[in-house]
Amino acid sequence: MSFDDTVTIAVDAMGGDHAPGVVLEGVASALEKDEKLQVILVGPAEVVEPFASSHARCVAQPATEVIAMDEHPAQAVRKKKDSSIVVGCRAVKEGRAQGFFSAGSTGACLAGATLGIGRIKGVQRPALCSVIPSPVAPVVMTDIGANADCKPEYLVQFARMAAIYAEKIVGIESPRIALLNIGEEDTKGSQFAQQTFELMKEGVPGFVGNAEGNDIINARYDVIVTDGFTGNVTLKTIEGTSKALFSALKEVMTSSLKAKVGGLALKKDLKELKDSINADTYGGAPLLGVAGVCLVGHGSSNATAIMNGVLASAEMVRKDVAGLISEAVGK
Repeated sequence: MSFDDTVTIAVDAMGGDHAPGVVLEGVASALEKDEKLQVILVGPAEVVEPFASSHARCVAQPATEVIAMDEHPAQAVRKKKDSSIVVGCRAVKEGRAQGFFSAGSTGACLAGATLGIGRIKGVQRPALCSVIPSPVAPVVMTDIGANADCKPEYLVQFARMAAIYAEKIVGIESPRIALLNIGEEDTKGSQFAQQTFELMKEGVPGFVGNAEGNDIINARYDVIVTDGFTGNVTLKTIEGTSKALFSALKEVMTSSLKAKVGGLALKKDLKELKDSINADTYGGAPLLGVAGVCLVGHGSSNATAIMNGVLASAEMVRKDVAGLISEAVGK
């Protein structure tokens, strides 16, 4: 990661299940790791002001309201104008920050960024993107929940935007892009899938065809494109399966003395495997298509995930991902 340029990221101090503690810890680590990083810490004055006063390159931005996870996202964003999410997005809109990071309500972050920061000209719908941490290779998937109802042309833009993210941030050269479907053949799937296939074949460089569900973890393709409903279900299925398997494996390896001895022998290898599929490495999911950087962390983010999310937001600014998307959409 290059730290050549000074970047300012607005961070929601109240985002996540374990806020503000893990957020403050993660921001401190990010500031220590990136000497060109500046942070606008947004949240209640009693939380952000003491932290900012004791950390260089951090400015406190008091916000009197917080959007809870169970609130209706769009309504909360419109009603709570002084919430940490709305104020953070406003900092980007006003040019005081170049990016915004939050591990709070995903829906509120999407609404706040779309309404507060605004879309890139020509982008029909911003898309939420995620890196699937496969043990084979990282796989970028979009959309994962921003748009439950889509038109085929939306997915064409999703693919173009995700390809830029995959190349510039994840480091995948000439990414192979595939449409998530129920079969590999060109004529498979619903009418929506078939129409999308034809449009992507014509208008998406790097498009190689359909992908099936079992191609994702095997990293057969670099970018998987789908609608937000399917993508969200797929992502959560993968996350749930991963947690269940590791939990079952842990039980097996502690079930007897013999199993414990075998587990001890495999401990290092298992840790490396677990680390290779740890989503905390990437810090969160970027909302591609907004006129700035907005990255949404997982609600259960720990301090490491917060740190990586803030650093990833700064990297997206430095690599001018929004500018490259604007150029691609213009073409």
